[in-house]
Amino acid sequence: MTDKNKTATLHMDGKTVELPILSPTVGPDVLDVRKLYAEGGVFTYDPGYTSTASCDSTITFIDGDKGELLHRGYPIDQLAEKSHYLEVCYLLLYGELPTAVELEDFETRIIRHTMLHEQMQYFFRGFRRDAHPMAIMVGVVGAMSAFYHDSTDIQDPWQREVASIRLIAKMPTIAAWAFKYHTGQPFVYPRNDLDYASNFLRMCFAVPAEEYEVNPILSRAMDRIFTLHADHEQNASTSTVRLASSSGANPFACIAAGIACLWGPAHGGANQACLEMLKEIGTPDRIPEFIARAKDKNDPFRLMGFGHRVYKNFDPRATVMKQSADEVLDLLGIEDNPVLQVAKELEKQALEDPYFADKKLFPNVDFYSGIILEAMGFPTSMFTPIFALSRTVGWVSQWKEQLADPQHKIGRPRQLYLGSARRDYMDIENR
Repeated sequence: MTDKNKTATLHMDGKTVELPILSPTVGPDVLDVRKLYAEGGVFTYDPGYTSTASCDSTITFIDGDKGELLHRGYPIDQLAEKSHYLEVCYLLLYGELPTAVELEDFETRIIRHTMLHEQMQYFFRGFRRDAHPMAIMVGVVGAMSAFYHDSTDIQDPWQREVASIRLIAKMPTIAAWAFKYHTGQPFVYPRNDLDYASNFLRMCFAVPAEEYEVNPILSRAMDRIFTLHADHEQNASTSTVRLASSSGANPFACIAAGIACLWGPAHGGANQACLEMLKEIGTPDRIPEFIARAKDKNDPFRLMGFGHRVYKNFDPRATVMKQSADEVLDLLGIEDNPVLQVAKELEKQALEDPYFADKKLFPNVDFYSGIILEAMGFPTSMFTPIFALSRTVGWVSQWKEQLADPQHKIGRPRQLYLGSARRDYMDIENR
């Protein structure tokens, strides 16, 4: 909100511009520059928008210095410990924790929308078998607008609600079917008697030849992965969803855009990069060599899964994820898995090294989630699709919030133009 007693005055070229200062619930004040061009004739320059608020929001807040992540005011560690994914989905979508009746109704609506239109099977089969699961997800989610015409009118609140439920409900099926198609196995249909995480695991690992029982420890670990990745404020993929939405695009196109952005290795591929690093290290005896390389300023190598761009202290999600990692590894054992042996020893040595402690390079959520997914039997190619599945509720919540904002307008960043000034066309024979 605007504090009428707080303004900033900008003096330039004989002009004086008064800029309002907006005060958030928590976090630093924000300088309102919306009238800067109209009154001062200048733009701001902020590559990557790292110092620019593109919107106001009531959904998620991050304090990177404190290592704090809040969803609607609730700390992520409390939600991950005491709640579960669908309850967090309700919280993100509607702003408050549900009553028992509200949660039962919400879970029922999700469960009854988990199946995909049967013709979408043909869409999956149009891809090559070696297609990356993320490529399949981008295509299939975008194609949902061709199958679910009754929930593409963004001006209709009820259609927005139906689209939201469909996306959250069907994303596990889409991700699991992308996995099954990639591995050459038959699709497994969802079941209404299983919880969200168990349903996903069954669709990924069940085969028609035998019964599949979901282990509750693995199901709980998967639910925590979903919960800890549900939303993360205005990151690249969320900003992509908002930018696509600002043009009036249908919800399925907007979420497909978010998935495409998440596919980038600098965003959603961190846990995959972490596991690939562990495989490169190979054996625990080589860990000191790689730790030494990470300390060498002249070596471009860095330890993946340690530190975070936003969190300058510790990743609040990592503590909960480490607990799940320990539970999963205790259940499954790591004696026969060299990658997990390397991971456990690397974690131990890095935490004991003063260099990493001084620089606050602690294991982050990607380090532990990669360990869990590897132990469960997922290939690294499925890590980012699972991230996309988890983040869908965050994207949908941000999309709904933006559409309900009376101030929202089509995104149109400005630029600092450094190309040629105006010049006249020259005929080819004179060039």
